[in-house]
Amino acid sequence: MAVNSKFYIVEASALPEVFLKVAETKQLLSSGECQTVGEATRRMGISRSAFYKYKDSIAPLQNLMAGRILTFQMLLKDKAGVLSSILSIFADSGANILTINQSIPQNGCAMVMITAETTELHCTVEELLQQVERTSGVVRAEISAG
Repeated sequence: MAVNSKFYIVEASALPEVFLKVAETKQLLSSGECQTVGEATRRMGISRSAFYKYKDSIAPLQNLMAGRILTFQMLLKDKAGVLSSILSIFADSGANILTINQSIPQNGCAMVMITAETTELHCTVEELLQQVERTSGVVRAEISAG
């Protein structure tokens, strides 16, 4: 990849089929389900040249974010225990919280940014975010930097 590479987050359904097949081929190889590139590409119905052309350009979001420092931005209701619940989710998931920044609540909500190191996660980043989003008192949650 070029030194000045740009990255985009794209919904899988918007990608050309070859990119999805390359990602699946990589999964077959990394899981040991297929032992060789030739075997995996035949199984996925793509050429070896297509695999080698795109293999370094696509990876599932959780793979790109694993082992990284991520910043989560959340809008939380100004209620006792909401932030504590969020911190428990991070701790239970294996995330190592590095910083917590909270704004002064306005209109019953406060913006909270948590920066965490995700190397030791027991789940995917998406699953962690979904757990946070489902928590009572969370208005909105997203990854703002990584």
